[in-house]
Amino acid sequence: MVILGIDPAIRTTGYGVLRLENGMFSVIDCGVIENSARLPHTQCLRRLAGGIRELVTTFRPDAAALEEPFMGKNAATAIILGMARGAILATLAEQGIPCYAYSPRRAKKAAVGNGGAAKEQVALMMAAQLRMELERIPLDATDALALAMCHGQLVAGGPAMAELLTKPI
Repeated sequence: MVILGIDPAIRTTGYGVLRLENGMFSVIDCGVIENSARLPHTQCLRRLAGGIRELVTTFRPDAAALEEPFMGKNAATAIILGMARGAILATLAEQGIPCYAYSPRRAKKAAVGNGGAAKEQVALMMAAQLRMELERIPLDATDALALAMCHGQLVAGGPAMAELLTKPI
C-alpha cells in the first residue's frame, strides 16, 4: 500500500509518501510544495493543486492522509488554510484517491508516542523508524510523514484498529 501524507499550507505544504508492505514502512519520497510570499493566493492554489496532481501521477497512492483542520485565533489564517486544503482535496478527488483526516496530536502520537511532540522530535523519530538521514527530511515534511504512518498503522492493525480508522473525507 502507498500512502500520501499531506500537511497543508498555502506557502509550504509538506508531503510524505510511504510504502507499507508486510507491516513495514519505507519512504518513497518526502518534501515540500513551496510558494513564494509574493504570489497571490490564486496562483498558490493553482501551484498547490498541480504539485499534488504530480505526486499522485508519479507515486499512485492508494490513500491520502491529511491534517485535520483546526481553528486558531486568527480567522483569516484559518480561511487561507481552508482554501489550501480545499485545493488539495479537490485534486485528490479528481484522481479518485480516498482521503482521511487525522489531528496533529493523533499523528504525532502514532509516530512518536507523544501527541505533544515538537516537529524536531517527530523528525528524529521519523528518521530513525524510516531509516533515513535526518538531513534528508525537510522539517515541513515531518508531520506529513507522521500522518501517512498514522493511517498505515490503522489500516495494517487489523479489525481491532479498523474501528479507529476515520471515515473518508
